[in-house]
Amino acid sequence: MKLNTMSPAEGSKKPRLRVGRGASAGQGKTCGRGVKGQRARKGGYHKVGFEGGQMPLQRRLPKMGFISHVKPTRGEITLDTLAKVAAKNGGAVDLAALKASSQIPAGVEKVKIILSGKIEIAVTVRGLAATKGARAAVEAAGGKFE
Repeated sequence: MKLNTMSPAEGSKKPRLRVGRGASAGQGKTCGRGVKGQRARKGGYHKVGFEGGQMPLQRRLPKMGFISHVKPTRGEITLDTLAKVAAKNGGAVDLAALKASSQIPAGVEKVKIILSGKIEIAVTVRGLAATKGARAAVEAAGGKFE
């Protein structure tokens, strides 16, 4: 097969319609636009989804989705972050220490430690939640939860 011998499949390319060339051309008089109405006019315009003034489908359907108002008050930190903050604070980590080190936003009220990364120093965690894996990793490194 050569590039100069390639051609589209038979019937895949239709010839361009030459509208407005009389009845014998098959697209005479109204040129395939039907009779009257906005779509028949030259320059007839309407927005996508416009239904002639009828309430559009996207406005008739109920709104979906959910925005949590609790989400801004919750945060999570990794074991790497926990180790970094503990090194600065002498091995103890609590909510105030995390806010002071800018690891979590100021509006956060509860923090959970997740199992991501490694921790190799003993850390005392006060008032923070942890996943089962994170708790096991902290305790395996010699840390404790209060």
